[in-house]
Amino acid sequence: MSKSLTMRNNRLSFLIERRTLSVILLLIAANLVGVIVCVGLGSTFVSPIAVIRSLLGIGDPADSMIIFSLRMPRVVIAIMVGSMLAVSGALLQGVVRNPLTSPDVIGISGGASLGTVFFIIYFSHVSIRFMPLSSIAGAFAAAFLIYLFAYRRGITPLRLVLIGIGMATALTAATYMLILTASFTPTAVAVKAFTFMTGSIYGVSWKRDVMTLLPWMVVLMPIALIYARHLNVQELGDEVATGVGSSVNAKRTILLMISVALAGTAVAIGGAINFIGLMAPHIARKLVGPSYGGVIPVSALIGSLVLLLSDLVARVAFIPLDIPAGVFTAAIGAPFFIFLLYRHRNS
Repeated sequence: MSKSLTMRNNRLSFLIERRTLSVILLLIAANLVGVIVCVGLGSTFVSPIAVIRSLLGIGDPADSMIIFSLRMPRVVIAIMVGSMLAVSGALLQGVVRNPLTSPDVIGISGGASLGTVFFIIYFSHVSIRFMPLSSIAGAFAAAFLIYLFAYRRGITPLRLVLIGIGMATALTAATYMLILTASFTPTAVAVKAFTFMTGSIYGVSWKRDVMTLLPWMVVLMPIALIYARHLNVQELGDEVATGVGSSVNAKRTILLMISVALAGTAVAIGGAINFIGLMAPHIARKLVGPSYGGVIPVSALIGSLVLLLSDLVARVAFIPLDIPAGVFTAAIGAPFFIFLLYRHRNS
């Protein structure tokens, strides 16, 4: 029996391994279970059967109000932000060929955070729909500075990571300095900015947050999946990729721009949630191998599941306190990053 499935039409062809398809289906099921659990648990418990009935439109009105008005927007944002950060990390690791890279580790998320906090403080009266633009601008500025400082007759993985870590620290310090020195900032705005820096999806809504992030995700995620095949060619080396007709520099630039845009828009809504972009691609490669046609969708599903569960623990473990989800992703991701540094210390 063939190990892969092929789907073709007159314009497109798509190849997927049976193992990858099985993993994707299992992760989709895990995410669905996660959604049911997340919208059911809280200060008011809603049973899984009641959740399913409400999702089918036949549930109790009181349960449906709790689920759709209070909890479901938060769950949807967790899925969107987690998947976008994971795909951004997978693309970035492929572009720079460095398994230690992720948007938050090398400072891209830090640039996005600085851009978003600048928007929160100085343009809080403007529609939130423009906030991703400020976040993306900060992310691209950070990426440009990292490339500029790390370039010395080319880019080496170790130099990129070291420069990126330093840049991330500097950008975080600049963001806190911006909050502290803006003396005219109302207390509520300052609290919002500090909470954002921890990484929290508390208080999100359908109209303000989900509908702001949704167009970016709908556009960027399919493009990331389409361009993923170019990473498979680039893994063979620039000379081989050029020899088979791939425009290496052009494709690399496009992939980098997609990665930065995904991280920037995710950070704009979810805040500075760290390490998902580092962990998810590594787990995905362990499950489905190195082909980015499988790594991208599997990373997205793992990222969404990680943030779903992190936010669930943050929301229910310390009731009535609502701890930012970024605290728990950092608690998992920091040891994971240290392990990777140790594992690749001689690379």
